[in-house]
Amino acid sequence: MIPLIQKFKTIILANGNFPKHEIPLGFLYDAEQIICCDGATQNLLNVGLKPDFIIGDLDSISEEVKKQFANILLYRAEQETNDLTKAVQFCLENNRTEITILGATGKRDDHTLGNLSLLTDYAEKVNVQLLTDDGVFTPLLKTSTLESYLGEQVSIFSLNSETLFTFHNLLYPVENRKLTSWWQASLNEAEADSFTISFDKGKVLVFREY
Repeated sequence: MIPLIQKFKTIILANGNFPKHEIPLGFLYDAEQIICCDGATQNLLNVGLKPDFIIGDLDSISEEVKKQFANILLYRAEQETNDLTKAVQFCLENNRTEITILGATGKRDDHTLGNLSLLTDYAEKVNVQLLTDDGVFTPLLKTSTLESYLGEQVSIFSLNSETLFTFHNLLYPVENRKLTSWWQASLNEAEADSFTISFDKGKVLVFREY
């Protein structure tokens, strides 16, 4: 069973909305390692924390910050991937394979969608979760049972329109059905302390509220 929140202490902080909820903030304060996408660095410093590494093309941080943290700057200029992906790749290179992503939603809707869609790609190589101020996004690559609680709000998004789904222990049933649009399995609700998403292929993104 996949817990609602997994205790992954390698943190990637992206430059979306900085966390306000106690759960993602708690991950920041308890982190073993914090890797900042460069534009998020000042937000982290503002709450009295320091990054272990700062990664990106480094055009979103001040000269003062560059001087202060010169020994932990990771310059990655190539434009084929975004800073979040560069941070995940850095984790892989350093055998950090359990990752919590924070600050990856908000500010720009297009960045939010892009970051969420990348989670299932990351899941092919690392164990990853993305926390917001409302809940947790978990990528799935195979049939899985997830921890929940009665009445928990759950949304399921298929990245493959040919995937066949069956849901167990959710208020709105799905049986051997394709999901051809992202809205079709959103706003569901857990009916027990776990639910199962069965599917035959493809990539799936699940949102569970705290």
